Amino acid sequence: MHVGTMSGTFKRPSLEEALDAALAHDIRHLQFNLSTLNVSGTLQEKLNAARTTVRAQIEKRGMTVAALAGQANMVDPDPVKRQEGIERIKLFISACHDVGTSVLATCTGSRHPENMWRTHPDNDSAETWAVLRDTLEQLLPHAEAHNVMLAFEPEICQVASSAAKSKRLIDEMGSPNLKVVLDAANLFGEGELPRMSEVLDEAFQLLGDHVAIAHAKDLDRDGDAGHLPAGSGKLDYERYVSLLCALPFDVSVILHGLTEAQLDDSTEMLRRLAASHATH
Repeated sequence: MHVGTMSGTFKRPSLEEALDAALAHDIRHLQFNLSTLNVSGTLQEKLNAARTTVRAQIEKRGMTVAALAGQANMVDPDPVKRQEGIERIKLFISACHDVGTSVLATCTGSRHPENMWRTHPDNDSAETWAVLRDTLEQLLPHAEAHNVMLAFEPEICQVASSAAKSKRLIDEMGSPNLKVVLDAANLFGEGELPRMSEVLDEAFQLLGDHVAIAHAKDLDRDGDAGHLPAGSGKLDYERYVSLLCALPFDVSVILHGLTEAQLDDSTEMLRRLAASHATH
């Protein structure tokens, strides 16, 4: 497995300085955030800037863009905003290969009217599921045409709130271009920490064949998604890393939810565990 982080972890005035800062921490795999460019303008203008600079600077340094970050609320209760989000994701998809990746890291969203990162009772409704499927029916042909993996993140506050629902979504959509960003810290609802091994094992059993990249952060308490640097909370990283290393490919594991000052400790922890579990 390859340890990486979000490009936005490195707050620098320019792309070149941010990438050099990543190398100074021995980080070569990045999930790329457009904010790293420090470019103003429309999304299209920012993506155009990314197209002309990112891949060349990444390749010059022997680095890898594991994924491009591009979120929108796929089930926004406002149909106009939802369609705007669909068009936004299409723009990200179209830019992926020019930036140097075949993976777009995104999410399924929430029916919460103000915050797509907060849960809502309607997330579990049949109507919302139908809306999500309709959104993906618009996005997946675009992803397939551009040879891009549309990778959503299973997360308790989202419509794809569990490994089981995520696997159901993948099966129902039937597209080889629908993948997941697996973040173990986002799989635990209230009262589920005592079932940690079972939850982790089930996630990899159901979704292991569909992982595009993984994320790494940590749990600060029961019943809440992760808010701590990896290795500093309640998540069983020994088991998580063993499952990541058992995947049939070298997965990029992207650290986030931490500062640059916290990066080295989490990186060392992941690499130490990976070395003890490496199978390929």
